[in-house]
Amino acid sequence: MSRPIIAIPADIREFDGATWHAVQQQYVQATVKAAGLMALIVPALEEENDADAILDRVDGLLVSGSASNVNPSLYGKEALESDGPFDPARDATSLPLIRRAIDRAIPMLAICRGIQELNVALGGTLASEIHEQPGIWDHRKPQDVDRDTMYSIRQSVFVKDGSCIARVIGPGEVRVNSLHRQAIADTAPRLQVEALAEDGTIEAVSVIGAKAFAVGVQWHPEYWAETDSPSRKLFVAFGDAVRDYAASKERLVAASHQQKAV
Repeated sequence: MSRPIIAIPADIREFDGATWHAVQQQYVQATVKAAGLMALIVPALEEENDADAILDRVDGLLVSGSASNVNPSLYGKEALESDGPFDPARDATSLPLIRRAIDRAIPMLAICRGIQELNVALGGTLASEIHEQPGIWDHRKPQDVDRDTMYSIRQSVFVKDGSCIARVIGPGEVRVNSLHRQAIADTAPRLQVEALAEDGTIEAVSVIGAKAFAVGVQWHPEYWAETDSPSRKLFVAFGDAVRDYAASKERLVAASHQQKAV
């Protein structure tokens, strides 16, 4: 069987006066090198993206991190300029893909902005500038450092025993690289909290009752997926789920062809 393919929704970026549909290299690299999959970048469109048409042609969904934030209007709050930057085309692309992937039991891994999109897609809310809240650490990325230092593994999260992620990387304390200024506030009814930071910030969730791998993490396993064991295990588990889904699709197609030949 050829390598299964996953969809990664793009961000909108402006370079040299032109609009680009872009995904950071680190997500594609982890998909190919650690998960053993191939990736297709999905254009970010405010209108006319067909989530089912896209998902018909892939075997999984990776919802990546981004410099932009989910627009607060999508979870019932006023959108202030300070909550930005925003990417309405990314919102309009990712949220329907997330909902339909869950409905169709298509494996999904959501990272950083992705976990926030997952929560909003299923009816949850987000908190902005969490470092300003009493007792909450400053989870923002360091400034004026190289990318390896920016994404260094320096924070502990605590994975709940018996959770989906615990079956992948084990329960208890895990060191991660979590970089964010927003976080889950009200958890969506369909999400189970899987891991917390020491200050109580939600760092991982899974979809309750999901019929396929459906996990979101606030940290960045993609950055060190080739060298850090917990990061790699997450991508390997996602890759295995995608391969299982692709194989089941092939069996259904083969059975259909066999029935038509009788």
